[in-house]
Amino acid sequence: MIEVANISKSFGDRQVLSEVSMYLETGKVNMVIGESGAGKSVFLKCLVGLVKADAGEIFYDRRNFTEMNYHQKKELHREIGMLFQGGALFDSLTVEQNVIFPLEMFTNMSKSESLDRANFCLQRVNLTNANNFYPDEISGGMKKRVAIARAIAMNPKYLFCDEPNSGLDPQTSIVIDNLIKEITQEFNMTTVVISHDMNSVMEISDNIFFIFSGQKWWEGNKQDLLTTDNKELCDFVYASSFMKEFKKSQNRK
Repeated sequence: MIEVANISKSFGDRQVLSEVSMYLETGKVNMVIGESGAGKSVFLKCLVGLVKADAGEIFYDRRNFTEMNYHQKKELHREIGMLFQGGALFDSLTVEQNVIFPLEMFTNMSKSESLDRANFCLQRVNLTNANNFYPDEISGGMKKRVAIARAIAMNPKYLFCDEPNSGLDPQTSIVIDNLIKEITQEFNMTTVVISHDMNSVMEISDNIFFIFSGQKWWEGNKQDLLTTDNKELCDFVYASSFMKEFKKSQNRK
């Protein structure tokens, strides 16, 4: 579990996050939603240490990340998998080499052990016979699956996904959503997903956190989302045509 306690962050005179607190549960998909500019990405960067919060604390299974020194944080980063918005694959490396990269950087595995692990991860995301392709030779959906394989290569306890469906068609988005849900449960990870895709939120989320103007404005689950009277959340959620139709279908039942 990750506990976030009252973190705040400003850039100059602009307050981006203000005393945000959350419990992000293990074995669950924890969705953080909100409009563009609400502070979601900065929140994620604070969680993984890419940005230092001005105030507040972050605990990884009771370990105070905020008070760790450089070497302690580096060790914790071995337990973190990251799925970036664009996939962030290395264009000059093959699919296989991309997945092996963190194993070579952060473990003492032999070449054969690294290759076995890479093949396991690629099979787990339903990618076989793609090892020797380069990123520009595969589709966007395949790139995301390679990125997921790389993210789980180190067998992480924590998985962070930044807009995992960005740039994907609806059908491929469902494939990526299902993979994230499946591996979260299979490996019992604490998964945090930053998203504004309401289809994904309704399909795979266990816990939902709504950030509005840098504050945690609401939290709940999918059923709570359908019955909330929180004005700002309703304005955000029902701007989606999918959610309008979804709610109509629920009302007809």
